[in-house]
Amino acid sequence: MHIALGCDHRGLELKQVIMPFLQNLGHNYQDFGCYGTGPVDYPDIAREVGEAVASGDFDRGILICSTGIGMSIAANKIKGIRAALCYDVFTAQRARQHNDANILCLRGENVNTDSALEIVKTFLSTDFEGGRHVQRVNKIKALERDS
Repeated sequence: MHIALGCDHRGLELKQVIMPFLQNLGHNYQDFGCYGTGPVDYPDIAREVGEAVASGDFDRGILICSTGIGMSIAANKIKGIRAALCYDVFTAQRARQHNDANILCLRGENVNTDSALEIVKTFLSTDFEGGRHVQRVNKIKALERDS
């Protein structure tokens, strides 16, 4: 799987742990930043990753900021993106199964690294169930057209 990966300065430490983890799982990724600890504006990174996923050039995306909330809000402004803030394996699984989420948002502060890696693994390995959920995802897509 081809993953678009990005963070702000508060998500850098976790991103640096996730990168080799993705490689160990057999995925490749492109790092859209940030690359240092100096302050950056998370909406800029969310836009780059979101547009990369929405274009179809990447299968999924992962965004990390202090709480994951800002990245989630920003990424969800991009047509075609269904970004989910996941805080455990269950929410990562459901985000994929029921919502066909294509970007995982994580918090970068006060996080258990092992838990975060399990969330990433679950998000990337879980398929969309389809069925009754297709109609719901289509309604989400229709909201983009109506706004």
